[in-house]
Amino acid sequence: MAAAAAAPRGPDAGGEKRILCVGLVCLDIISVVDTYPAEDSDTRCVSQRWQRGGNASNTCTVLALLGAPCAFMGSLAPGHAAENLPDVTARDFERVDLSQYKWIHWEARNAAEQAAMMRRVERHNRARPAAERVGTSVEVEKPREELLELLALGSVVFISKDVARHFGYRSAPEALRGLRSRVQPGATLICAWAEEGADAMGPDGELVHSDAFPPETLVDTLGAGDTFNAAVIFALSAGRSLRDALTFGCRIAGRKCGIQGFDGIV
Repeated sequence: MAAAAAAPRGPDAGGEKRILCVGLVCLDIISVVDTYPAEDSDTRCVSQRWQRGGNASNTCTVLALLGAPCAFMGSLAPGHAAENLPDVTARDFERVDLSQYKWIHWEARNAAEQAAMMRRVERHNRARPAAERVGTSVEVEKPREELLELLALGSVVFISKDVARHFGYRSAPEALRGLRSRVQPGATLICAWAEEGADAMGPDGELVHSDAFPPETLVDTLGAGDTFNAAVIFALSAGRSLRDALTFGCRIAGRKCGIQGFDGIV
């Protein structure tokens, strides 16, 4: 059996509200080789490791390493590996006490259910003063049609290079200009573009850019995008400017690419 699960309710011991990440947790099996293998070739594995993965799970891990009180909501398996774990539903999400969170981030998956979750947060926010509203963000990584409706929800929308290319855009600034009409008024749109850094467009329509911060030696890029998202959310939820948050995201993502896994990222 698998069940939707989250960290214990309530603020952390210091009284600070949490950041909740909703989405996937999975098992990543990483094989380390001397050089990137050529197609259809056999390569001896130097070492292998298993680690917890999944976009939302990785984002939550990095938030915790950065010092943010956080929680994860997703399907958990009782064993080391499992198949066909169900996604969190809107009914599951009804059990979440929104007053305990300052920010909720979704990894776009089951779009119809997640749209209902996000609209619940919108209703919650409309009934409360600004200081008590919950920040929201969504990462649309895969260019599947059913996920694209989530672009219109969330106060911060992360789009991937693949999504930008799906629409025919050849750079992050071009994608932000072209997709701005798809996000809700007042939302921030963010697109990372690997070694070219990342760009963002805030509510005022101004483009903001940060260069990438590559490590001296490229070691492990798995989870770099999740790391970027986490660092940006961490900075924005702390009240930092969009420009500072974007630069911080690129800097932490670059640091992650120079280490295996996430330990040592800060």
